[in-house]
Amino acid sequence: MKKSLFFITFFSCVANIAFAGGIVTNTNQTAYFLRNPARGATMEIDAAYENPAGLTFLTNGMHLSISNQGAFQTRTITSTFAPFAMNNAGNTTKSYKGVTNSPVIPSLQLAYKKDNFVLSFHLSVVGGGGKVTFDDGLPSFESQISMIPLALTSSGITTTAYSMNCSMEGNSYIIGMQLNGSYKINDAFSAALGFRINVVNNGYNGHLTDIQINPQHPLLNPTGAMMSAPAFFTAAGMTTYATATADKQIDCKQSGWGYSPILSINYHLNGLNLAAKYEFKSSIDVKNKTDVDGTGMFPDGAITANDIPAFLSIGAAYEITEKWNISGGYHHFFDSDADMSNDKQKYIDGGINEVLFGSEYKLTDRFLISAGAQYTKTNVNDDYQSDLSFSLDSYSIGMGGSINITSKLKLNIAYFFTNYTKWTKNSSAYNGTALSGTDTYDRTNNCYGIGLDYKF
Repeated sequence: MKKSLFFITFFSCVANIAFAGGIVTNTNQTAYFLRNPARGATMEIDAAYENPAGLTFLTNGMHLSISNQGAFQTRTITSTFAPFAMNNAGNTTKSYKGVTNSPVIPSLQLAYKKDNFVLSFHLSVVGGGGKVTFDDGLPSFESQISMIPLALTSSGITTTAYSMNCSMEGNSYIIGMQLNGSYKINDAFSAALGFRINVVNNGYNGHLTDIQINPQHPLLNPTGAMMSAPAFFTAAGMTTYATATADKQIDCKQSGWGYSPILSINYHLNGLNLAAKYEFKSSIDVKNKTDVDGTGMFPDGAITANDIPAFLSIGAAYEITEKWNISGGYHHFFDSDADMSNDKQKYIDGGINEVLFGSEYKLTDRFLISAGAQYTKTNVNDDYQSDLSFSLDSYSIGMGGSINITSKLKLNIAYFFTNYTKWTKNSSAYNGTALSGTDTYDRTNNCYGIGLDYKF
């Protein structure tokens, strides 16, 4: 039995907590985005992230915006594998659920404009943003253990059941601190140059313990009762198997940082606004700080790739009337060119693409409503997908509005949800075993947002 078969690196799963955007990148930075995701050509304060060049159309003075999002995700893997029947009341299909609840995901935008020049700052969670917990483990773990009864039976020791205690928990936060300088070249053109510092903190905690089996052995277990697998293998003189089935625990943290240069341009004419932003790749390696590693797979001080890919945003907005505007956009995340754990970027065909559109309507001078949608095409293949890390095509809908509480204070509220396209992966050698099996991957995502803007 391979040691790695009993405890597989959880890194890829944790790094894939992102709520909207690419596999690693979060684009849902403000309540503005949640109520209308097509913000690539915005000229309001959320342009501090979305379109820094568009900030030159703010009024002179200091502008502040704070937002908080509550994001709630589930990941469900439905797995069919014949040996699971021995720990599932005879049913060969089992479901495994991972839950992410992140009620606090804050962001801050600050901009100071003086005539043609703007200096802006943005602080947010640009990747990750929560904790994912699999209370019952994952099929890649259990499938290895489920093979033990078959191996013993084939060697003449009839074994018909197994059980285990498995739980995995991981968290990932990539904090981004962004500074931009924007300049209005003439009445139509403006440009911005800046950079973002990205600070990565990941954590993993889990266990695989209490593996039990019911070998019908005339001397060691004559009644065929459930008993400790390590104890049986030790008594049987099977040292390798005893070690492989012993309790495993992990407690590891990872940290690292990198930076992303950012370029932005904006063109404005009458009611039309066009914008483009390019963020360069942030090359990041994270380093392990391991307190407990019963697997030997998280050595203290080891280095793992955790790049944030380059990102291109193109946006357009048009004022149909003084009260009504429409917007659209395109995103491309260069994930296939960013180094990932276990070189998973090799299984992404050209990167991630998104198409976005939205609309806003002013009911009165105080009240505005908005809605929008985005479609995400992930371009991954079967080799990318696993219970530890899977990416699904999706469409998202956002809606909400704003209230001008005073001439200087505005409130934004929003709701945003995502529907995913299920992915089924069939394998003739399921998780490295000699048997076939199937995994079906699915997700849900719901976000709520609230934000306040203030003009000093």
